[in-house]
Amino acid sequence: MAASNLTPSGLSTFILTGIPGLEAAHGWISIPFSTFYIIGLLGNFMVLFVVSKEQTLHKPMYLLLCMLALTDIGTSTSVIPKALCIFWFNLKGITVAGCLTQTFFLHAVSVMQSAVLVIMAFDRYVAICSPLRYATILTNTRIATLGLLGLLRAVLFMLPLPLLLSRLPFCANRIIPHIYCEHMAVAKMSCGDITVNRAYGLVMAFVVLGLDLMLVALSYGLIIGAVLRISSKKAHQKALNTCTAHICVMLMSCTLFFFSTLTHRFGQGIAPHIHIILANLYFLIPPMLNPIIYGVKTKELRDKVGKYTFRIFLPGGH
Repeated sequence: MAASNLTPSGLSTFILTGIPGLEAAHGWISIPFSTFYIIGLLGNFMVLFVVSKEQTLHKPMYLLLCMLALTDIGTSTSVIPKALCIFWFNLKGITVAGCLTQTFFLHAVSVMQSAVLVIMAFDRYVAICSPLRYATILTNTRIATLGLLGLLRAVLFMLPLPLLLSRLPFCANRIIPHIYCEHMAVAKMSCGDITVNRAYGLVMAFVVLGLDLMLVALSYGLIIGAVLRISSKKAHQKALNTCTAHICVMLMSCTLFFFSTLTHRFGQGIAPHIHIILANLYFLIPPMLNPIIYGVKTKELRDKVGKYTFRIFLPGGH
């Protein structure tokens, strides 16, 4: 009768296997993981540093870029350091509290990032459709308030995930075939009924992401309508250019997030190592590329980053 039901509180640790079937290649896999992570951290911290230092960048658009940078840092840092510990040192154990905390943070930060992308779409809508009222509609205080509301939504919606996991019986099964404690990966270890976990996770994915995508689509529908009413072709190009960075970030983040979320529920036909590697792209690619995309597409930010980069590498130069 040793296989009695155990709740997470009755267990001491879970075991994260890493990438099943590719254990021998963990050292090689760690190279792109660590490289992308470091590039992402450098890029996002550079955005935060430059915006904080430059008074001319204390505007709603750059406040939003700082919020996006913080969510990018949170997204990758909630997963990649532990993954590298598995790859480099074979440290596969994670405490139950640590596992549930990681589950909460990686999902909450993802929902927060979605909220930031919606606010950015609204920012672009106001900038193009009501440029004369932009400064009065979108103040720094209003953007900060919207950011805090997004954070509150993320916490309230994702807090039930670790609570739902903590009530499940695990029958002494402690092995999670994954790199990190994703909600459904942990739930699938249970020998109990995970219907509520499955339903809640799926509803949140569609309610949060579905609602956010609808708001973004509405913003861009209104933007396209406003652009089509402009007679000048040059004005068309200028208006659309202000949106390209946000569109690229939206498409990349949402595609990878939906893939990561849905394959845990419907990806039984996908080989585990393929699924895990692709799911981790969400924690690697957007945090690395977002600051690059905005740095390239936003001239003012690009110039300021260039100025500070020259100061770092050429201390005596201007």
